[in-house]
Formats: sequence, structure tokens, C-alpha cells
Amino acid sequence: MPDAATLPPPDDLSGFAARLARRLAALRGERGLTLDQLAEQSGVSRAALSRFEKGETSPTAEVLGKLCLAYGLSMSRLMAMVEEGFTAHVPAAEQPVWEDAETGFTRRVVSPGATGLAAEMLHCTLTPGAEIAYDASPVPGLEHHLHLLSGKLRVEVEGAAHEMAAGDTLRYRLEGASRFTALSKKKPADYVLVLVTP
Repeated sequence: MPDAATLPPPDDLSGFAARLARRLAALRGERGLTLDQLAEQSGVSRAALSRFEKGETSPTAEVLGKLCLAYGLSMSRLMAMVEEGFTAHVPAAEQPVWEDAETGFTRRVVSPGATGLAAEMLHCTLTPGAEIAYDASPVPGLEHHLHLLSGKLRVEVEGAAHEMAAGDTLRYRLEGASRFTALSKKKPADYVLVLVTP
């Protein structure tokens, strides 16, 4: 029997962070997992998982990547599940933004994933010197198209490193680990990432 998913009271949390907490709790419940089982599958501690589901703290980009891997979801799909409803027109002011202060990573969902659409588009920023890493692709064979708008970025895809300058594009299907590093000490790495689910 899974642990009861304790959801934050509606008045205690608002906006995207509250919906993310509720979605994480719901995902675990839907899969019939206890906190201990999810901790074992994801490599994230039981205590941290409990805090995320209660909305006491938000997961970092790397931790969220581990949870997505455990659930077999791309991060964008998870973010789309967190959002309420779907509309064709996504005004800039309504595009959800998630910031990971710990790693210096900002992720704006420019075109959220939705049922019937294969692609999702993200606008990402890594502060100078920041780095994020993922152990594996949450969806094997997930297609990536990364276009660097400004700054310098090193992208490591399953052990192969690519150093990118503004205007460069990198295309790949991801099965294993990946790492993103903003190489400039003064300018952030600003890029657009399109994900296509196989």
C-alpha cells in the first residue's frame, strides 16, 4: 500500500510550485509506489521526496531529471502535466518558467507538450559557469534539437562532447547520460531546445 500522498493545502501554496508538488504526489500514487520504493528507483532520498510532495521545497533540475527517469517521462511532459489545460496560443506572459537557483538553470516552456503533439519547445538559460547533468534520457531515443542563441555551451551526449558558439545547432537522439555546461565566465548560455517524442 503506498504512503498517503500528503498534498499541500490550497491556501498554503499557489501557482506552478504548488501544482508541481501535487503532480509529483499524484504520479507516485498512480504507480502504487511507496516513498521508499520511489527513493530506491530514483536515487533520491525518502525525506527529500516527502518534502517535494508537500511543497516544502522544490527539486533541482538534476533531481527532477532523476524523478522523470524513474517515471519514464521527459521533463517537458511532466511540466505539461503540471500545467492546467491546453490552448493553441501561448502568450509570453503565460509561459511557465521554472528556476533552479542551486544550479543557475532557468527553463521557460515556450511551447508546452500536449496530447496529439510530438514536439515541445523550451527556452533555457544557464548562468556563467553553471552545469546540469542527467543520468539518462527519461524517454529512450528522445529527439533533441538545441540551438544556442548566445554565450558558449558544452553539451556532452553519452560521452561525446560538443562545444557550441552562438548560432550553432546540435541535433541528437538521447539514450544515456547528458551534461550541459555554460563555458563563458561572463555571459549566460541562452538556448532553445526542441524535444520530439519518438
